[in-house]
Amino acid sequence: GQEKLSCNPKKENGSHVVLCELGNPMKAGAWITVDMELSVSGLEDMGDAITFQLQLRSKNSPNPANASVTVPVEAQAVMELRGNSLPATTVLPTSWHSVEGSRRLEDHGIKVEHVYQLHNKGPSTVSGVTLRLTVPSQLGGRFLLYLLELGTEGGMSCTNPPGLNAEQV
Repeated sequence: GQEKLSCNPKKENGSHVVLCELGNPMKAGAWITVDMELSVSGLEDMGDAITFQLQLRSKNSPNPANASVTVPVEAQAVMELRGNSLPATTVLPTSWHSVEGSRRLEDHGIKVEHVYQLHNKGPSTVSGVTLRLTVPSQLGGRFLLYLLELGTEGGMSCTNPPGLNAEQV
C-alpha cells in the first residue's frame, strides 16, 4: 500500500539533512519503493546539476546503505519584449530629399525613437541575457532608417552595430 512518510529537515555538520522514518516492523528481505518530491531554493549558483546523498539505516543492521542521485538543474524564466516607436507613425513628403554632407539632424529626416523593454516574468531570476535586435537600415542601397545612437538603462550594456552614425550627424 501507499503511505505518506513523516520527514523532518535538520542541519548536521553544515549540511541540510531530511530524515524520514519508514516505520516498523518489516519482514526480512522486504523491498520498499520510496518516491520523494523535494523543493529546493537558492540554486542560482549551483551549476547545471545538484547531487543528493542518500543513506538507508536500519536499527537491525550496523552497516548503512549509501547511494547518490544527481539531478539536472534547469532555470525557467519567461522573457517578454515590449517595443514602441515615438512617433508611432511617420510620413515623409514625396518631395523631400536629404541634404548630402549636412551634419544637421533635420536635413536627414524625421527623428524616430524606438524604445524596447525586456521584462523577466519569472519564476527564476536571469543573468547573462543577450538580446539581438536587427534593424533594417537600408533599402535598395539607400538609407531607410539612419541609426544615430544606441542607449541603455538599468545596468545593461550594448554593442554598437556597424554603421552607427556613419555620416557623423
